[in-house]
Order: sequence, then C-alpha cells, then structure tokens
Amino acid sequence: MAFVSIYTVGRLTHPHDHPASREFYDVGFRVMRQAYVSGHLIEEFSSDGVSLPEEEEGSGYPVLTLTIWKNLQSLYSFTYAGKHSQALRNRNKWMEPDDGKHSSYVVWWTERVKDVSWEEAFTRYHYYLEHQATPFAFDLKRAFDESGKPCILKKN
Repeated sequence: MAFVSIYTVGRLTHPHDHPASREFYDVGFRVMRQAYVSGHLIEEFSSDGVSLPEEEEGSGYPVLTLTIWKNLQSLYSFTYAGKHSQALRNRNKWMEPDDGKHSSYVVWWTERVKDVSWEEAFTRYHYYLEHQATPFAFDLKRAFDESGKPCILKKN
C-alpha cells in the first residue's frame, strides 16, 4: 500500500514575529490539529533548520511543510474542506502573491514513510516545475493514482 506525500512552499509577507504572521501560525496550528484528528495524516516533518535550495531564494519569509497522508483522496478532501479550505481563502492576508512561475506545492506517491525526506521533496518540486504533472510529481488538479494512471479527485 502506497502513501501520498505533499510538499508546500510559500512566503510570508511579514517577518515570522509580525502579528499577521502570528495569525497565520495560529490558524496553521488549528489546521494541523484537524488533520491529525481526521486520522488520515500519517506524518508531519518539522521544517526547523531546513533551508530552501539556493535556486529558491527570493523575497519574503519562507514557510515549508512536508506531510504524508494515507491516500490521495483523503489529502484532497482535507485540502478543500474545513479549516484548511478557509485558510486557503485567506492566504492573501499572510502570503506573498503567486508569481505564476512557481507552484505552491507538489504531490507524489511513496511506498514507505521512512523514504520521505526534505531532499526528496525539493527534488520532486523542481522536477514538477520543469516537467509539469507526471506520475513522479504532480498536483491535485492533474493527479495520478498509485499505478501512474491519471485520476480525477472528487470532493466528498
């Protein structure tokens, strides 16, 4: 049975200790609490001490997440419902606008939780930016199932 990993990257408009950024982290804590309670989140990796690759340097204050989920449908359902959906609608309050050149996330399948790492996340992300959605690295709009076939995800 394979699991699905997702790496997200964004840039806060304000420093981490700014009131707007503190609001972002407060909301993020509640979002992650809901993810754990769902029973579908398997692992959340700490980003403490993780640096963005040099080619991702830019303005703003980076925020990275790396999580593993039981399956693609549960990740999709969580992303577009509940507290996370509300946070997505409010992201312009906290995050720099999307420049259209980069994605804010990438998704991929993994057989073993212990194989997922920040290095792999960066590799998958850069592959996705260069090649767009493939079974190796994709997004939720152009997803692939465990066997590498395109699939359509549906809101529950």
